[in-house]
Amino acid sequence: MKSSHRPVGLLAPAVVLLLAVTGCSSGAGAPVPVPDPPAAEAALCRALARELPDTVAGQERSDPSPDSELTAGWGDGAIVLRCGVPRPEKMSDPQSQGIDANGVNWMLERPEGSGPRFTSVYRKTYVEVSLDARYANDAGPLVDLAAPVARAIPCALSEECSESDAPGAAS
Repeated sequence: MKSSHRPVGLLAPAVVLLLAVTGCSSGAGAPVPVPDPPAAEAALCRALARELPDTVAGQERSDPSPDSELTAGWGDGAIVLRCGVPRPEKMSDPQSQGIDANGVNWMLERPEGSGPRFTSVYRKTYVEVSLDARYANDAGPLVDLAAPVARAIPCALSEECSESDAPGAAS
């Protein structure tokens, strides 16, 4: 009968080790859904990817998985950018809140259980920036992202953006 207990005894440490290894191998956090924009918007997002800085709000670049030119991250998930996202329903709400960060307009959402989420407005494609809880009352990361967004994503409404804000914007 001792032999019948031995495999179970050996199995338990193996299961614990397997759980520990898989728990540690998940990368910088939960995978980030990659948007699937139309081709013209995807091209704008690839241009944005080339403009993005190495640091945002003092956080080093640490892109999420899966690897994509449509997503970027800083600070192991503290700041996550997705380009080419669908238009949020909240944009139709006349009571939605917005802010301007260095000439780029953003709509603010406060999802339950996480930090703020900002989506660019008046641009040829939507750029979403999600911040973790440490940025609950801080839109500072948008300041570092405003210039790259302005350079890469043209204005959809010329009267909402200055000429220097969006080169190539339709007049």
